[in-house]
Amino acid sequence: MPTSDRPTRVLAVIPPMTQLNTPYPSTAYLTGFLRSRGIAAVQEDLALALVLELLSADGLRAVRGEIEALPQKRRSAGVQAFLDAFDRYEATIDPVIAFLQGRDATLMHRICSRAFLPEGARFASLDAYVADEDGGDPMAWAFGALGTHDRARHLATLYLNDIADVLREAIDPRFEFVRYAEQLATSQPSFDPLADALASPPHLIDRTLQRLALDAIARHAPTLVLLSVPFPGAVYGALRIAQAIKAHDPSLTVALGGGFVNTELRELAEPRLFDFVDFVTLDGGERPLLALIEHLEGRRSKERLVRCFVREDEAVKYIHFPEPDIPFDETGTPTWDGLPLARYLSLLDMLNPMHRLWSDGRWNKLTVAHGCYWKKCSFCDVSLDYISRYEATNAQTLVDRIEAIVAETGQTGFHFVDEAAPPKALRALAQELKRRRLAISWWGNIRFEKSFTPQLAEELADSGCIAVTGGLEVASDRLLALMKKGVSVEQVARVTRGFADAGILVHAYLMYGFPTQTVQDTVDALEYVRQLFAASCIHSGFFHRFACTVHSPVGKDPAAYGVTLLPLPEGRFAKNDVGFVDPTGVDHDMLGVALKKSIYNYMHGIALEEDVRRWFDVPVPKTRVPRHFIERALNLR
Repeated sequence: MPTSDRPTRVLAVIPPMTQLNTPYPSTAYLTGFLRSRGIAAVQEDLALALVLELLSADGLRAVRGEIEALPQKRRSAGVQAFLDAFDRYEATIDPVIAFLQGRDATLMHRICSRAFLPEGARFASLDAYVADEDGGDPMAWAFGALGTHDRARHLATLYLNDIADVLREAIDPRFEFVRYAEQLATSQPSFDPLADALASPPHLIDRTLQRLALDAIARHAPTLVLLSVPFPGAVYGALRIAQAIKAHDPSLTVALGGGFVNTELRELAEPRLFDFVDFVTLDGGERPLLALIEHLEGRRSKERLVRCFVREDEAVKYIHFPEPDIPFDETGTPTWDGLPLARYLSLLDMLNPMHRLWSDGRWNKLTVAHGCYWKKCSFCDVSLDYISRYEATNAQTLVDRIEAIVAETGQTGFHFVDEAAPPKALRALAQELKRRRLAISWWGNIRFEKSFTPQLAEELADSGCIAVTGGLEVASDRLLALMKKGVSVEQVARVTRGFADAGILVHAYLMYGFPTQTVQDTVDALEYVRQLFAASCIHSGFFHRFACTVHSPVGKDPAAYGVTLLPLPEGRFAKNDVGFVDPTGVDHDMLGVALKKSIYNYMHGIALEEDVRRWFDVPVPKTRVPRHFIERALNLR
């Protein structure tokens, strides 16, 4: 790559798809850091821009044009229903987007009439809600008499999901609002699926994204484009953007980084990736970017790049000149300058008041500390930088950042996106917020450890804490010990109840399929979860299937967990998830259906007093957990 003595101009890009309600924070962090070092930097959210282009009257007309070019036999029932009701979709899409952006609240009355929006297959989910005693509105129990605005947002979200189904069935079968084409990248050893997809003729979504990317290049005239890829579902979009940039100007430098790269491309050996990008950086981006910019400006040799993959002579080369990372308290304040904060969509997928926080409203995302202070959990990537390098800053610096962000954005809501925010740091934060009389609302991820006493929960609530999330994982003391989680079920019950009593919503991350987990363990874990909901300890939860990664303690020492790893397929691209053989032979996929069905109902207050075996489609053993276990644990506080 030729170097230049011209000052670098950086454009940091959020590719599709990430979130629609708030910006993914990576570009805000990098832009703020680079500006603090005197480097010209701007940012664009092309994920949001793409969705807003598609979900507009002009966008829907373009979609209709693509559908009409299809043979009749290739049109699904849902696609045909969209065509039949097209005039209504065309007339309602722009008002609905304005409503979800908070620009036209009065539209809620028409939306709630159920006569304004065309209703497709997604509206059938309303039948899952419990009807009231008079057999009336099935959503009345969830929203109440004063919930018109929330009701309208839920209906509008279903309406958008119907349109997303049309895009998937008629334009691109991989389309999702969040996980777009993730199967092309997730633990994918071969680059072939991505290469084939990128070589195929661009469809409407591709062409729209490419146009938006070139518009951003024309606006900002960057010399370096950063593509931040946090998840597998953003890889395809990122490379389509890079493809358009390189076709437009092959000399423009493109760098790739982010969470997906940091976890799945650590052993990258695929030269074809560099047909699209020039550099791939690992882990915290600040130090590698400073080195890269110095190189591009002719002030540093290529051999002194930091944690960087390049292509030389048709082979991938990893270059790492060891330099210390930028200390966390010197990374600067994130900035959302340049992002269209008023255009994000406040969606309402889930009616549960805790669960909705992920998609409802715009949150300033910030970290209390880098990495994890515990870093022992056996299912976690504890060997990687984003977990293992723990660094905290003082409360004064953190609140300085909060004040600067509030002044810039006008928004006082914060989501602390730590792996696990330390209790000591949160207490100091609460005290500093109180000292400055700064009123904010915040939520974040913690460990349900005993340091979070009822008194501390009250302090955090007084400082603006509205919710916490934390891992209960498999609610089994045997498995929690095997995981090295450092908590017990009784402890989790007492800690979560302390938060709940303080008026703080609690979400529990739950897991199934951990090594040596039996059917009995699963039934018992669900009984603990049922009792936690019934005792108002937790308000929301989500079951996810355990996945063994090559970076976790289980992946590095499977024998210690009673399992055998399956051989990884040969490949030069992504490497993360690894299959394993568990001698218990349990069908966790079958059990997972019951677990997810149960948690959905528990979050809506349904069947909290019934036997947990009702959720399983096959016979399972009776739980061994005493029926009042959680209640007794709480009485021992």
